[in-house]
Amino acid sequence: MFRVWGRTVKRGHTIKEYTACIEDYTLNRTRKVYAALDEICQNLKLPKPYWLNLNQKDFIQFAKTRFTQDNFMDKIDFDYLEFQVIEEDY
Repeated sequence: MFRVWGRTVKRGHTIKEYTACIEDYTLNRTRKVYAALDEICQNLKLPKPYWLNLNQKDFIQFAKTRFTQDNFMDKIDFDYLEFQVIEEDY
């Protein structure tokens, strides 16, 4: 199973959170990541953020990244969306 935790944070406090579980083993890791982000955004009722180079580098190195206002076209009412892999099977 591939599980990703997403949470919105404002002033250091978690506002909303959701854990996406991707069980489609036919998908490669990249497609699982995008599917998890879609599921998290849908359940938290958030616009989908854009991946910037910094996000890609952080995610590759730490399996975690933060999406700030720079990643969204619309104004957001939180400081950032944290996106972190919490379980991954190979």
